[in-house]
Amino acid sequence: MLEKAMKEHAALDVVQNAMGTMGPWHIVIAVALSLVKFPVAWHQLSIVFLAPPTTFSCATPRSATNESTLMKCYVDAGNGTMEKCTSFKYDKRVFKETIITEWDLVCDREQLANFVQSCTMFGVLIGNLVFSIMADRIGRKKPLMIAIALQSLTGFMSAFVPWYELFLVFKLISAIATGGTMLVSFVLLMEIVGVEWRSIMSVLFHVPFLLGHLMNPLISYLTRTWDGFQMAVSIPSIFLLSYYWIIPESPRWLLAVGKLSKAEKILVKAAGRNKIPIENVKTAIDAYEGNVRSRVKQNEKKYNITHLFRTPNLRLKTICICVNWFVCGSCFFGLAQYMGYLDGNIFVNVAISAAVELPGTIIVLFLISRVSRLRILIGGNLLSGVSLLLLTVISNSTATVLLATLGLVGMVISFPTVYLYSSEAFPTVVRNIGVGLGSICARTGSMIAPYIATMGKIQPWLPPVLFGVGPLVGASLCLLLPETMNCKLPDTLEDGENFGKYV
Repeated sequence: MLEKAMKEHAALDVVQNAMGTMGPWHIVIAVALSLVKFPVAWHQLSIVFLAPPTTFSCATPRSATNESTLMKCYVDAGNGTMEKCTSFKYDKRVFKETIITEWDLVCDREQLANFVQSCTMFGVLIGNLVFSIMADRIGRKKPLMIAIALQSLTGFMSAFVPWYELFLVFKLISAIATGGTMLVSFVLLMEIVGVEWRSIMSVLFHVPFLLGHLMNPLISYLTRTWDGFQMAVSIPSIFLLSYYWIIPESPRWLLAVGKLSKAEKILVKAAGRNKIPIENVKTAIDAYEGNVRSRVKQNEKKYNITHLFRTPNLRLKTICICVNWFVCGSCFFGLAQYMGYLDGNIFVNVAISAAVELPGTIIVLFLISRVSRLRILIGGNLLSGVSLLLLTVISNSTATVLLATLGLVGMVISFPTVYLYSSEAFPTVVRNIGVGLGSICARTGSMIAPYIATMGKIQPWLPPVLFGVGPLVGASLCLLLPETMNCKLPDTLEDGENFGKYV
């Protein structure tokens, strides 16, 4: 074991030696990739302003007793009979038009608004799965470009549809593309930066998502209509098509699948921009050419999701990681929506809930290179879980807002950490599949989150209890995982199985 560890330490990462760990070439690509997170936030968190809380009254039929029909689905038609409302009048002082007012998503159609968000998250789930498999088989760049183009086109078209069902279809396709952009861009970033920069860059990569969340209330305030908002968040993706000329293929992936000449061209360009000796590139290529036959033979295999569960150690890590992804997805998106139901100005409330994410990110940025990944993940989960469970015994409105905010901050700490941990724990040949599976678990959690967030209408303690138990379970499972801080990325399935096995 000691001899093996010494050999791994001595075998420096030739890819990073060839192009450097961080330089002008890396910075341009990292900034470009991070911009993908703006539309990710706009589309995933748009439901708050597409379907905000709406006050309505029954327009038809009229009440025979002239009683108020505010927020009522049935009216007294006289003689003790109640008739179902067939048309509604909406309060449009804040929003001129929403999908609720557009398609009468009230009364027995009320859950159709929640279904839009569940459908969006289901689309992201499918996108994570489809594009992760695609990226592991044909490379990172092509799937990223396909996803960006599809996201912009379908997102824009959804603003012009006349029917709810067609709107749902376009939102689903747009969400599939969104799932592809967020996953592939992150994995590509992790494969080009040096090991000492992975921690910081993984956190900074999520900053545009937080800023995008913060911009949502501003965009909605300026548009005041659901279709105007939808167009505003879809048009910017068109400019991301310029990535075809800016973003390269992952040289690490090219080398892993035996495409040495293509990898060499990218490494030479990167070395030139970063002022790294070209001789380093030749050394890297020679190192891979020495065992290229075995690598090509290995990568001719079609890896799939089952490879993550075929060996005991990798299977245990996969399960524990996936549970933490599920917790982060359900709690983060659920709490973001839960805070939107607080009394007060909806634009201010959402802006505040988005703003509190920034301190959480700063905390992660400060700790990520100083404290182990697992300690940060456990700390974020405990902060969220304990804060949310305390909501069940606190009745003061100010304290309730504070505790809910702390719960959201805990998830902001956990989410980027589990992203980083997953990209380090899974081996290269199934890294996209592994991170994709984790993201699928997060989307599954975010699909049910809207329904949990609205359970307060049944019992006020239900949302905080259901949201609070999950992070505590996630924190417990972290005790079974190995640390990945400053470790060499595993490349093969054997590497992934052995990683942390004897710790």
